[in-house]
Amino acid sequence: MRRLLAAVFLLMVFIEITLIVESMIAHVSVPVRDYKKAKKLYKAMLAPVGYLMTQDHPEWKAGGFKEGGHTSFWIVQKEKMEPIHVAVIAPNKKAVYEFHERALAAGAVDNGAPGFRTDYSPDYFAAFVLDADGNNIEACFFGETAPEK
Repeated sequence: MRRLLAAVFLLMVFIEITLIVESMIAHVSVPVRDYKKAKKLYKAMLAPVGYLMTQDHPEWKAGGFKEGGHTSFWIVQKEKMEPIHVAVIAPNKKAVYEFHERALAAGAVDNGAPGFRTDYSPDYFAAFVLDADGNNIEACFFGETAPEK
């Protein structure tokens, strides 16, 4: 019985630490050159992975997308910018496929079709797209292991 209680306690500690670690970043801002154009792309491609636009500030040329408890993904128009890479967690492989498909339909460029990235990890399933400004946006899922070759 003590071993069972100790195992349950350790599991509870692991879950609590995981929740803390997963919420350490409050938000990220992706620089874009044309807010209006980028807004259409990001609304289309982020919806399948659970991000909905909740903040639209055309007066600041900025918009935020909410997933979970707060608005954590922003696009912001900048005159000078350097492209960045952002990866978002998808709830399943289907969402990764939909992210990729919708992004391409909305004008993004393929930068890696949906599939396992076993050179990263055996359970790394992802798709990558480039927006009009060269930002590398990724949707990834870690719920399955790649089939044996």
